[in-house]
Amino acid sequence: MAFIKLYRKKLKENYNFLDSIFESKNIQWGVVSKLLCGNKLYLKEIISLGVKEIHDSRVSNLKKIKALDPSIQTVYIKPPAKRSIANIVRYADVSFNTEFYTIQLLSEEAQKQNKVHKIIIMIEMGDLREGVMGEDLIEFYGKIISMPNIEIRGIGTNLNCLSGVMPTQDKLIQLSLYKQLIEAKFNITIPWVSGGTSVAIPLLLKNARPMAVNHFRIGEALFFGKDLFTGETIKGMHNDVFKLFAEIIEITKKPDVPTGELGENVAGNSFSMQEIENFGGTSLRAILDVGLLDMQPQYLEAVDENITIVDASSDMLVIDISSSTQKYKVGDLISFNIKYMGALYLLNSNYIDKNIE
Repeated sequence: MAFIKLYRKKLKENYNFLDSIFESKNIQWGVVSKLLCGNKLYLKEIISLGVKEIHDSRVSNLKKIKALDPSIQTVYIKPPAKRSIANIVRYADVSFNTEFYTIQLLSEEAQKQNKVHKIIIMIEMGDLREGVMGEDLIEFYGKIISMPNIEIRGIGTNLNCLSGVMPTQDKLIQLSLYKQLIEAKFNITIPWVSGGTSVAIPLLLKNARPMAVNHFRIGEALFFGKDLFTGETIKGMHNDVFKLFAEIIEITKKPDVPTGELGENVAGNSFSMQEIENFGGTSLRAILDVGLLDMQPQYLEAVDENITIVDASSDMLVIDISSSTQKYKVGDLISFNIKYMGALYLLNSNYIDKNIE
């Protein structure tokens, strides 16, 4: 069976790298754990790092976190669905919100559970996912400021998640100005301005982050050490906290071009002979015990640079090992570095074992 491995030492070093930066700049931060898909083995590893706050977009994952360590502050990082309100109040200390009606429901449920539920008001700043429109923010804030059992913990925004809008210095300055407007209007202090995600780490390293932005939520940078502006690995971090290992179940020299009448394959793709007429000859192909049910090939990169990924079906991945200097045999493991979305697919699969180095 194919398996994914988490490298404990590399994870800890990435965490310490980030924690040191945030502490030096007096920034609060939490780990976004949604990549782990609620896997208890890996959640325990995160908790063991000394994390005080964990963010997730699945209530079931927050429930597991609370069961493992009730002292951790849990944050639900998307607007709550009506039918999840009771469990969100039960398992999330904080939630992201954009709808007056939803906050009313949270208030009513928090009263039933005798809790104070914290919320962050998300503001639309160009990426066109969740967020209150800027021109409506003051009125919106005024409607919810006195709701019983609701504490407005702060304001925030999500960038780069849907349309690819980057969290530039100008964008974060704009978010800081919203804080100033609200504080002046209502004579209050907003504890959190949550504008920092993994994509904003480069601004922090360049000291280009507006001081008012004092809360970060980090997932991808922790697990992949990636500078999302350049695509490079952040100096001092690891990009291979996770690796996939898949076993060779067949090695055979085969033609490069299929023979016979061509139709759609299992993934719905079709090829014509004209598209592949430039191919010819044969190649040494290996088949691995992992497929589209568990992963997407475009998010994998073989550690052996001389291996080429050919294609995948539902349960098998075909690779070309013709150029490799390694003498592979059936039963050998092929290792792959994984991109963020690739890890998400793999960690969400019940058919992939999860191990720790």
